[in-house]
Parts: sequence; structure tokens; C-alpha cells
Amino acid sequence: MYKNLLSSFYIAFDAVLANKMRSILTALGIIFGVAAVIAMLAIGNGAQKEILEQIKLVGVNNIVITPIVEQTEEEVESSTSNKEDKNFSPGLTLNDVRSIQEVVPGIEKISPEILLETYIIKNGIRRTAKLVGVENNYFDISNFTLSQGKFFNSEQLLKGEAVCIIGQSIKSKFFSTQDPIGKMIKVGAHWLMVIGVLEERLISEKSIENLGIRNYNMDVYTPLKTVLIRYKNRALITEALIKRAANMDNDANQSSEPKQSVNYHQLDRLVLQVNDTEKMLSISEIVSRILKRRHFETVDYEITIPELLLKQQQRTKNIFNFVLGAIAGISLLVGGIGIMNIMLASVLERIKEIGLRLAIGAKKTDIIYQFVFEAVMISVSGGIIGIILGVTLAFVVSEIAEIPTIISVSSIILSFGVAATVGLIFGIAPARRAAQQDPISSLRYE
Repeated sequence: MYKNLLSSFYIAFDAVLANKMRSILTALGIIFGVAAVIAMLAIGNGAQKEILEQIKLVGVNNIVITPIVEQTEEEVESSTSNKEDKNFSPGLTLNDVRSIQEVVPGIEKISPEILLETYIIKNGIRRTAKLVGVENNYFDISNFTLSQGKFFNSEQLLKGEAVCIIGQSIKSKFFSTQDPIGKMIKVGAHWLMVIGVLEERLISEKSIENLGIRNYNMDVYTPLKTVLIRYKNRALITEALIKRAANMDNDANQSSEPKQSVNYHQLDRLVLQVNDTEKMLSISEIVSRILKRRHFETVDYEITIPELLLKQQQRTKNIFNFVLGAIAGISLLVGGIGIMNIMLASVLERIKEIGLRLAIGAKKTDIIYQFVFEAVMISVSGGIIGIILGVTLAFVVSEIAEIPTIISVSSIILSFGVAATVGLIFGIAPARRAAQQDPISSLRYE
């Protein structure tokens, strides 16, 4: 039995080698199908990993509220016409935070933020940076961890003490040879004491662009009240602001150009972490109504749900992957049909050979094994070439299109298994036809 199988394998191997060009052309469908499967799954895995990393960056189950500062076309038209002025809005403030906490159920954590463009000076080195006023909930919501030091304590948060937590890049730039904990660093006009250093977060430029997030490694974090007390509180109406507003009104009356918009919001960002994902939309609608009422029907804020946007993006990419998978499957099917057609043609070409083998004692099963082995060899060889081509294609796509790709062992095993199965299935029909040939008629065939 084993000798017959081995003999049929050798005969099939010699037949494939004797017709190299025909074998390669027969395997083209399998080659491109396997390559498409591997490349498609690599792109899909890379996209899924990127989505998960982005969700970690923006946090889980978050609702993000950001103020709108820029003027719209309607506002520009109203500022230059005789229409009634729009309603006054206090902007996004800490009072909004308290109202949301008191009224809206289902909110686990809430994190107000204030962002100021500033600079850092130490040992004669000056560099631009962002000062972020936060509370400790910010670090929990954004999944931040410390590499050194500690987070703010209740006294520092309540009194607005001059302390800060720095990003890893700030440490590398200003404290490359020393421990930053307990050291002073000048941020803007004030000196702050470093009490902690955050773990480094690797953020791609694509994530920064898509999610509108910052390079956290270059940020300086300080208690929210520290910013309001020591730096800037945009909710306070000062004499300077009144004079500036008066000057802007006079300039607007004398000029036809639209007024420049000024950021009057006390907060630059407000993040709500919700207990249940299914309640995110309903909670966002309630929050929108509260803010609209508190801002006197002026919608000068924007509410977004990053996780839902990312999941929608993931669904879109999944649809794209399914389309690619369908194309790859069709290619494998066409490749299998191609193998069957070529093998059927091969049976007609080799009728005399089949008749001779049957005449000298070969069994019908030996003929079936011979042609099945030929079909499987072609499909397996095509599968191996397709794997090499698919891996190469995944790397090329990653380098040229800057799309992350992850090649998994399971995709290689799946594609190779499908290729071998296709060869086996589509090789059976030609093999059975060859085995059914009459030896005498085959020997007389011209």
C-alpha cells in the first residue's frame, strides 16, 4: 500500500516538474488568493491593534466636552449686521461640572481640564510646552501610570499648591542626569516642584491627528486650582478684559472686518466616564440639555464620544476586510477551478500513459492517487509562493502606505490549509476521470 502511494507520488512529482510553466500558470489563482488572505488579515490585525491603542489613549466609556471658540459664518454675519446680539454665555466652567455631577446619574468619574500654552526654563534651556490643570481623575480616566513619584494629594488639589507632574520627554530634556522628584522647574512665570513623572506613552502622528490628542510626554500637569489661582482664570471678569472688549467693539464699529473671537471658557476640556456603554448616548443628550440651559441656549460646546467613533471606524474597516476576504476567497475558488480544468486537459493529453499503467497492472486507485497528488502539489506549491508573496506585500503596504500590519501565524496556517484543501477537492474529479479510462481504448488513442 505504502509502496503504491510512494510510487504514485514520484510519478506525480515528475509530471509536475516536466511541465513547470503549465504548473506555475495553473497555480496563479492559488498564489494570489493566499497572498490576498495573508495581506488582508495582516492589515485587519494592524488596524484592530491601532484602534485598541487609540481607545486606551482616549479612555474607555468616555464622553468628551470641548468648548467652541472659533466664530462660525453665521456669527460673523451677525456681528457685522444690525441683527440682535446673540445670547450671553458664561462658557464651559466648573459650575457646569457641579451641575452635571448633581443631576446626571451613571457618571463614574469626571475630569475638568485647563490647557495653557507656555514654556519651561531650567539651567538656561527654554522650551515650549503645555501646562495642563487637572485633578487625579484625569490620570485614571486616561490610563496614566507613574514611573516615579506620586500623584497629587487632597491638600495640593484644594489649596492649589505649586507642584507638578511631568511627562517622560520633559524629564529626558531637563533632568537627564538627575532625579527630578523634589526639584524645581520654572513653568511660565511660576516655579513648580516636581512630585511625579509619568510613564512614557508611544503615540503615533496618525493617532494625534485622528483623535486630536497631544503628545502627553511633553506636558506638565498641575492641580486645576493651581492654574486658576496662579496662572489664569478666564471666568474672572477683570478691568483689562472690560477695556479690551470695549476696544474690540469700537474697532468693529469702525471696521468692516469681523471681530476676532476670544476664548472665554474657564475649562478647555471636560471628560465624563460613564459606567455603562449602552447609556453613553442618553447621558450625552442629558448633558447637552443641561449645558444648553446653563449657557442660555447658546451652543458654544461640542460633545463627542471617542469610543463610539473608533468603534464605527473599526466596523468600517471590518467591512473593508470582509470585502477583501471575499475577493481572496473568489480568487482561491477560481484557482481551484483552474486546477481542475488543467488537470482534465492533462488527462486527455496522457491517456496513453494512463492506459499503459493500467495495462501493466496499476489499479484505478493508483491512477486516482497520481492525479490527486499532482493537484495537491500544484496547490501546495502555489500556497507556499502565496505565503511569501503575502508576507512581502504586507511589509510593502506597511512601509509605503504607512498602515500598521501584523502577520499572524494563524493567517498563514489558514491560507495554507485552504490552498491544500482546494487542490485536494478540485483534483478528485480529474483523477476519477483518469481512473475510469479503458486500458485498450487508451492505448489506441491518437
